[in-house]
Amino acid sequence: MPKIEVEGRGSFEVPAGQKLVLAMEENGVDVLHRCGGNARCTTCRVEILEGDAGPMGDAEKAKLEEKGFLGQFRLACQIRVAGDLRVRPAMTVATSGLEAGPRPAD
Repeated sequence: MPKIEVEGRGSFEVPAGQKLVLAMEENGVDVLHRCGGNARCTTCRVEILEGDAGPMGDAEKAKLEEKGFLGQFRLACQIRVAGDLRVRPAMTVATSGLEAGPRPAD
C-alpha cells in the first residue's frame, strides 16, 4: 500500500487508487475542498514535495493554469494515489476558516 506523508501531520498508508483528498481526510487531515472533487475551486491544492502524483487531466490543468498555480500545485481531488507521496496542503479547514464542501466521490 502506498504511504502518504503530509508535512506536519504525519504519515499513513492508503489503498492504491484512492483519491488523495479522501485519503488525507480519512486520516485526520482537514484538507479544504469546496467543489465536491470536480476540479473547479482549487481549494484542495497540494504541493508535491516527493513522489509522483501521476498524470494531470485536462480539467485540472486548465483550472490550475487559470488560477496561476500550474507547476506549483496539484489538486488532491484529481490525484489517484499510486505510490508513496510527501505533500503539503495549501489550505486546511483550520487555517482558512471555511467549511469543507460536499464529500468528493470515491
